[in-house]
Amino acid sequence: MSASTSKERKLLDAAATGDVATIQSLLKDGVKADTRNDHRQTALLVATHNNQIEAAKVLIDAGADVNAKDMIQDSPYLYAGARGHLEILKMTLSHGADLKSTNRFGGTALIPASERGHVETVRTLIEAGVDVDHVNRLGWTALIEAVILSDGGPAHVEIVKLLKAAGADLSIPDNEGVTALQHAKKRGFAEIVAVLEK
Repeated sequence: MSASTSKERKLLDAAATGDVATIQSLLKDGVKADTRNDHRQTALLVATHNNQIEAAKVLIDAGADVNAKDMIQDSPYLYAGARGHLEILKMTLSHGADLKSTNRFGGTALIPASERGHVETVRTLIEAGVDVDHVNRLGWTALIEAVILSDGGPAHVEIVKLLKAAGADLSIPDNEGVTALQHAKKRGFAEIVAVLEK
Protein backbone atom coordinates (compact mmCIF):
# COMPACT_ATOMS: atom_id res chain seq x y z
CA MET A 1 0.00 0.00 0.00
CA SER A 2 1.55 3.33 -0.95
CA ALA A 3 0.91 6.63 0.75
CA SER A 4 -2.14 7.71 -1.19
CA THR A 5 -4.03 9.33 1.68
CA SER A 6 -2.99 12.16 3.94
CA LYS A 7 -3.23 9.81 6.95
CA GLU A 8 -0.73 7.45 5.39
CA ARG A 9 1.60 10.34 4.61
CA LYS A 10 1.23 11.46 8.24
CA LEU A 11 2.24 8.00 9.45
CA LEU A 12 5.37 8.05 7.29
CA ASP A 13 6.27 11.56 8.51
CA ALA A 14 5.69 10.53 12.13
CA ALA A 15 7.91 7.48 11.62
CA ALA A 16 10.69 9.71 10.27
CA THR A 17 10.54 12.12 13.20
CA GLY A 18 9.83 9.53 15.91
CA ASP A 19 6.41 10.98 16.78
CA VAL A 20 5.15 7.95 18.69
CA ALA A 21 1.85 9.48 19.83
CA THR A 22 0.86 10.27 16.23
CA ILE A 23 1.90 6.78 15.08
CA GLN A 24 -0.20 5.14 17.80
CA SER A 25 -3.18 7.35 17.03
CA LEU A 26 -3.00 6.66 13.27
CA LEU A 27 -2.62 2.90 13.80
CA LYS A 28 -5.66 2.97 16.10
CA ASP A 29 -7.44 4.85 13.32
CA GLY A 30 -6.88 1.93 10.96
CA VAL A 31 -3.81 3.12 9.02
CA LYS A 32 -1.76 0.05 8.09
CA ALA A 33 1.61 -0.37 9.83
CA ASP A 34 3.20 -1.33 6.50
CA THR A 35 2.13 1.82 4.63
CA ARG A 36 4.77 2.61 1.98
CA ASN A 37 6.07 5.79 0.37
CA ASP A 38 6.92 6.34 -3.31
CA HIS A 39 10.27 4.54 -2.86
CA ARG A 40 8.37 1.50 -1.48
CA GLN A 41 9.85 2.17 1.97
CA THR A 42 7.54 1.09 4.76
CA ALA A 43 6.96 3.32 7.78
CA LEU A 44 9.25 0.96 9.72
CA LEU A 45 12.06 1.36 7.17
CA VAL A 46 11.62 5.15 7.33
CA ALA A 47 11.90 4.99 11.14
CA THR A 48 14.97 2.73 10.79
CA HIS A 49 16.64 5.18 8.38
CA ASN A 50 16.42 7.81 11.12
CA ASN A 51 17.22 5.37 13.97
CA GLN A 52 13.88 6.23 15.61
CA ILE A 53 13.93 3.40 18.14
CA GLU A 54 10.60 4.02 19.91
CA ALA A 55 8.77 4.58 16.62
CA ALA A 56 10.24 1.33 15.28
CA LYS A 57 9.14 -0.52 18.41
CA VAL A 58 5.54 0.71 18.10
CA LEU A 59 5.40 -0.24 14.41
CA ILE A 60 6.96 -3.68 14.99
CA ASP A 61 4.55 -4.34 17.86
CA ALA A 62 1.73 -3.40 15.47
CA GLY A 63 2.91 -6.11 13.06
CA ALA A 64 5.15 -4.16 10.65
CA ASP A 65 7.16 -6.52 8.42
CA VAL A 66 10.86 -6.36 9.37
CA ASN A 67 11.78 -7.98 6.01
CA ALA A 68 9.73 -5.71 3.69
CA LYS A 69 12.09 -4.42 0.97
CA ASP A 70 12.05 -1.07 -0.81
CA MET A 71 12.97 -0.30 -4.43
CA ILE A 72 16.70 -0.73 -3.75
CA GLN A 73 16.30 -4.00 -1.81
CA ASP A 74 16.76 -2.55 1.69
CA SER A 75 14.58 -3.85 4.53
CA PRO A 76 14.41 -2.62 8.14
CA TYR A 77 16.51 -5.64 9.18
CA LEU A 78 19.16 -5.21 6.45
CA TYR A 79 19.39 -1.44 6.90
CA ALA A 80 19.66 -1.63 10.70
CA GLY A 81 22.45 -4.18 10.30
CA ALA A 82 24.35 -2.18 7.68
CA ARG A 83 24.12 1.07 9.65
CA GLY A 84 24.80 -0.35 13.09
CA HIS A 85 21.37 0.66 14.46
CA LEU A 86 21.72 -1.99 17.15
CA GLU A 87 18.48 -1.54 19.13
CA ILE A 88 16.32 -1.69 16.01
CA LEU A 89 18.39 -4.60 14.67
CA LYS A 90 17.73 -6.57 17.86
CA MET A 91 13.99 -5.88 17.56
CA THR A 92 13.97 -7.11 13.95
CA LEU A 93 15.87 -10.26 15.00
CA SER A 94 13.30 -11.04 17.69
CA HIS A 95 10.46 -10.47 15.19
CA GLY A 96 11.38 -12.84 12.39
CA ALA A 97 14.25 -11.18 10.52
CA ASP A 98 15.21 -13.33 7.53
CA LEU A 99 18.91 -14.02 8.16
CA LYS A 100 19.35 -15.23 4.58
CA SER A 101 17.90 -12.09 2.98
CA THR A 102 20.33 -10.09 0.89
CA ASN A 103 20.78 -6.48 -0.21
CA ARG A 104 21.22 -5.14 -3.75
CA PHE A 105 24.84 -6.32 -3.74
CA GLY A 106 23.76 -9.85 -2.88
CA GLY A 107 25.19 -9.48 0.61
CA THR A 108 23.78 -10.37 4.03
CA ALA A 109 23.50 -7.75 6.81
CA LEU A 110 26.81 -9.03 8.23
CA ILE A 111 28.88 -7.93 5.22
CA PRO A 112 28.24 -4.14 5.34
CA ALA A 113 28.29 -4.24 9.17
CA SER A 114 31.80 -5.74 8.95
CA GLU A 115 32.93 -3.22 6.35
CA ARG A 116 31.66 -0.24 8.36
CA GLY A 117 33.25 -1.29 11.64
CA HIS A 118 30.07 -1.90 13.67
CA VAL A 119 31.59 -4.29 16.21
CA GLU A 120 28.50 -4.93 18.37
CA THR A 121 26.32 -5.31 15.29
CA VAL A 122 28.72 -7.90 13.87
CA ARG A 123 28.72 -9.76 17.21
CA THR A 124 24.90 -9.67 17.31
CA LEU A 125 24.52 -10.94 13.73
CA ILE A 126 27.03 -13.75 14.28
CA GLU A 127 25.18 -14.81 17.45
CA ALA A 128 21.89 -14.70 15.53
CA GLY A 129 23.32 -17.21 13.06
CA VAL A 130 24.02 -15.21 9.90
CA ASP A 131 26.29 -17.19 7.53
CA VAL A 132 29.82 -15.83 8.11
CA ASP A 133 31.05 -17.22 4.76
CA HIS A 134 28.34 -15.78 2.51
CA VAL A 135 29.86 -14.34 -0.68
CA ASN A 136 28.18 -11.29 -2.26
CA ARG A 137 27.96 -10.42 -5.95
CA LEU A 138 31.28 -8.56 -5.78
CA GLY A 139 32.92 -11.83 -4.71
CA TRP A 140 33.48 -10.65 -1.13
CA THR A 141 32.79 -12.24 2.26
CA ALA A 142 32.34 -10.24 5.49
CA LEU A 143 35.99 -11.01 6.29
CA ILE A 144 37.26 -9.72 2.95
CA GLU A 145 35.18 -6.52 3.27
CA ALA A 146 36.47 -6.00 6.83
CA VAL A 147 39.95 -5.89 5.30
CA ILE A 148 39.71 -4.27 1.86
CA LEU A 149 37.13 -1.59 2.68
CA SER A 150 38.55 -0.64 6.07
CA ASP A 151 41.40 1.39 7.54
CA GLY A 152 42.70 -1.62 9.48
CA GLY A 153 41.96 0.16 12.76
CA PRO A 154 40.88 -1.27 16.16
CA ALA A 155 37.21 -1.80 15.23
CA HIS A 156 38.12 -3.81 12.13
CA VAL A 157 40.77 -5.80 14.01
CA GLU A 158 38.05 -6.74 16.54
CA ILE A 159 35.64 -7.68 13.72
CA VAL A 160 38.28 -9.89 12.07
CA LYS A 161 38.76 -11.61 15.46
CA LEU A 162 34.99 -12.14 15.81
CA LEU A 163 34.64 -13.55 12.29
CA LYS A 164 37.62 -15.84 12.77
CA ALA A 165 36.29 -17.05 16.14
CA ALA A 166 32.93 -17.73 14.47
CA GLY A 167 34.65 -20.11 12.06
CA ALA A 168 34.95 -17.90 8.99
CA ASP A 169 36.78 -19.73 6.20
CA LEU A 170 40.02 -17.76 5.85
CA SER A 171 40.86 -19.43 2.54
CA ILE A 172 37.89 -18.03 0.56
CA PRO A 173 39.40 -15.65 -2.04
CA ASP A 174 37.77 -12.74 -3.85
CA ASN A 175 36.99 -12.86 -7.59
CA GLU A 176 40.69 -12.19 -8.35
CA GLY A 177 41.78 -15.14 -6.21
CA VAL A 178 43.13 -12.95 -3.38
CA THR A 179 42.40 -13.97 0.24
CA ALA A 180 41.71 -11.67 3.20
CA LEU A 181 45.21 -12.41 4.57
CA GLN A 182 46.85 -11.47 1.26
CA HIS A 183 44.83 -8.23 1.14
CA ALA A 184 45.81 -7.43 4.74
CA LYS A 185 49.52 -7.98 3.96
CA LYS A 186 49.30 -5.85 0.81
CA ARG A 187 47.70 -3.00 2.76
CA GLY A 188 50.15 -3.20 5.67
CA PHE A 189 47.49 -4.08 8.27
CA ALA A 190 49.93 -5.76 10.67
CA GLU A 191 47.40 -6.38 13.46
CA ILE A 192 44.91 -8.03 11.10
CA VAL A 193 47.70 -10.10 9.58
CA ALA A 194 48.66 -11.26 13.08
CA VAL A 195 45.07 -12.28 13.87
CA LEU A 196 44.68 -14.18 10.59
CA GLU A 197 48.04 -15.95 10.87
CA LYS A 198 47.58 -16.98 14.51
